[in-house]
Amino acid sequence: MHILLTGGTGLIGSALVKHWLNQHKLVVLTRNPNRAKQQLGPEVSTVQSVPQVDFNQIDAVINLAGEPIVGKRWSNKQKQVLCESRWAITKQLVAAIKAASSPPSVLISGSAIGIYGRQQQQFIDEDYQPFHAEFSSELCQRWEQLALEAQSAKTRVCLLRTGIVLANEGGALKKMLPPFKLGLGGRIGNGEQYMSWLHLHDMLRLIDFLLQHPTLTGAFNATAPNPVTNAEFCRQLARILHRPAVLPIPAFVLKLMLGEMADLLLTGQRVIPAKLQQAGFTFNYPQLPDALKALQG
Repeated sequence: MHILLTGGTGLIGSALVKHWLNQHKLVVLTRNPNRAKQQLGPEVSTVQSVPQVDFNQIDAVINLAGEPIVGKRWSNKQKQVLCESRWAITKQLVAAIKAASSPPSVLISGSAIGIYGRQQQQFIDEDYQPFHAEFSSELCQRWEQLALEAQSAKTRVCLLRTGIVLANEGGALKKMLPPFKLGLGGRIGNGEQYMSWLHLHDMLRLIDFLLQHPTLTGAFNATAPNPVTNAEFCRQLARILHRPAVLPIPAFVLKLMLGEMADLLLTGQRVIPAKLQQAGFTFNYPQLPDALKALQG
């Protein structure tokens, strides 16, 4: 297949490029082609803007672009950056798909489980309502609405409501490892908030699954079927690393350090991948200990 990929230098995108390099013809949309080629390899084709792409020649679009949501305090300016880095490219891609006479057969577009907002202990599948009104939910709702405008008789749209992707190369786990390896890790706040996680390898496989199954459309929770509390996650990680996990981070400390963004770490959702499982997708790493052992064992 001829695939256009945005977000190709991110954690998921770069792994996807390596996964697909010998299977598909890939074009990566990037603001910095030289950096992308250094990271992904010289054999990867790059473009700097949507108008450079002939969408009549593209079979699938994978849209993973977006400024990392964790990292900087959510000032009004940073919130605008987070939104525009997702919304603007999605608008451009959708416009190009709609303008093509022979458009791509599928758009697989990023989203996040943050769309549900903070939730309690209940299980959350793709049909769950209502969303809790807060910034992360509003960001994802608009992102999904924009992507769904590409839906037509010729183009199906799949939305990836992605959880915490576990990988050694980046993301949450990479940030957690240094203190945990020193025996300085521990739960965040009271530790009762749920973490809906997914091994990077299963993330790549489920994107592949959506690409290859032409009847699948709509939102899909990209999470493993067994979410755990933050306290349990910390216990399992400490056990794999043979270290104690006895130094919790108080909620007020996180709020002082991160402001509103701390809510992402202090609240959570107990998300299950109901639609993927109903469609027949099986996870290689359905249980957290197996996923952590594969990464750190």
